[in-house]
Amino acid sequence: MLSVSNLSVQFGKRVLFDEVNVTFSQGNCYGVIGANGAGKSTFLKILSGQIEPTSGHVHLEPGKRMSILEQNHNAYDEFPVLETVVMGNKPLAKIKKEMDALYADYNDANADRIGELQVQFEEMDGWNADSSAAALLSNLGIKEDMHYTLMGEMDSKLKVRVLLAQVLFGNPDVLIMDEPTNDLDYETINWLEHFLANYDNTVIVVSHDRHFLDSVCTDIADIDFGKLNLYSGNYTFWYESSQLAARQRAQQNKKAEEKAKELQEFIMRFSANVAKSKQATSRKKMLSKLKIDDIKPSSRRYPAIIFEREREAGDQILNIEGLAASSDEGDALFSNVNVNLAKGDKVAIISKDSRATSAFYEIINGNKKADSGSFQWGVTTNQSYLPADNSRFFSENINLVDWLRQWAKTEEEREEVHIRGFLGKMLFSGEEALKKCTVLSGGEKVRCMLSRMMLMRANVVMLDEPTGHLDLESITAFNNSLKNFKGTVLLTTHDHEFAQTVANRIIEITPKGAIDRYLTFDEYMSDKTIKEQRDKMYAV
Repeated sequence: MLSVSNLSVQFGKRVLFDEVNVTFSQGNCYGVIGANGAGKSTFLKILSGQIEPTSGHVHLEPGKRMSILEQNHNAYDEFPVLETVVMGNKPLAKIKKEMDALYADYNDANADRIGELQVQFEEMDGWNADSSAAALLSNLGIKEDMHYTLMGEMDSKLKVRVLLAQVLFGNPDVLIMDEPTNDLDYETINWLEHFLANYDNTVIVVSHDRHFLDSVCTDIADIDFGKLNLYSGNYTFWYESSQLAARQRAQQNKKAEEKAKELQEFIMRFSANVAKSKQATSRKKMLSKLKIDDIKPSSRRYPAIIFEREREAGDQILNIEGLAASSDEGDALFSNVNVNLAKGDKVAIISKDSRATSAFYEIINGNKKADSGSFQWGVTTNQSYLPADNSRFFSENINLVDWLRQWAKTEEEREEVHIRGFLGKMLFSGEEALKKCTVLSGGEKVRCMLSRMMLMRANVVMLDEPTGHLDLESITAFNNSLKNFKGTVLLTTHDHEFAQTVANRIIEITPKGAIDRYLTFDEYMSDKTIKEQRDKMYAV
């Protein structure tokens, strides 16, 4: 279907890809993973022809059509929504455009050409194009009364859904998608997961959403050391098997046959779990066919995120009564929020409006005043907070050692060796620890904030969209640390796996009050009674 031969990419002295050879087969979904800077997005741009490789070539089977998720959200601002979706099938859109032009200037001379185009148009199911596009839009939550709205007049989050409909339109033979779940809500992501799990053609996707990768991927394409290696299975299988192989490599005295048996048992156990699920992996490829030699340890570096508590909190954590807040424009963000947090609670704070959750955290951290209501922390609690916007922490032009030292409480903690220890856990070692904090990337800033939180040793941890700038390695390590943390967690995240595996309680804040349930995230979102209640509480 789609193949890459002897592909090399070099920018100056830096070699990004070195003699890559790979074939992407029909019916499979490939999740492209790799550390930040490994070249994931560059690889997709090479596949789609947006970037030329230094050497080698990409071959798409003749007659096959490739569709690429548009990253420029303003590219179609002058076109109506429905037309934008149909433009996803470029050959069909080209024929339609020529037909419309000929009809506008109809005469005997162009009648034959119109006839030719009509035949091609019918063969491509062109007469049903508008209705098919409308159905896609409706499935993605774009109501019919918006189908003829200009893209430039659409809300930015709705634009993303239209562009998603565009890439899916017309059943392309190869789908290429770079971070398709960004700016999508839970319901839309869930719809996309089911769509791709049942998609019969080839999908190549880059995503930091592990739940999404697990739900749709039949294979993982791992970019490492300038090479690309394919592995059967979804992300979790790749991660767990590579970790197992790494542990086995460290066990020098263990016999080869014992290692082979352990790996085989792991494959069989994972295969059994997959077979019980609705994931694409069970439908398209059986992991039990995987060869032992195919499993290799990863060279990835995972940060050591370990949240320890200075002391254990008492039973009373946080009491909130009648809390309400509005936006700068006067819109009600949430109202009448009454919450009593208890020891052991790990809470997902959710809302359809991200401004509401951010305002909630800012209020209970004393950074913003509520419109009404009150809150009180338990006397035995101490809190650490990772805000969605952390820019205010990095305005001073100092190195990372001096930056982190600001939150040290004792002389021992202020010692450079102690500070470097916390930075080293977050992969800032050696000269990296002396970087100026004003030149950090988004992911580096979040890792610094995590170093700060670990140093503070709080028994209550608050996190507002913590994974947005992190790579899969950091997200996975972060997720594992929160599962093991013995204190209280308040968490808002678009990362499905985070919410599902960490939270034991869901609190949804709305303009008309709060919904509070001791459920997992999946249980909460699939409960029909709760869905009806949610719809009423968001209704204008």
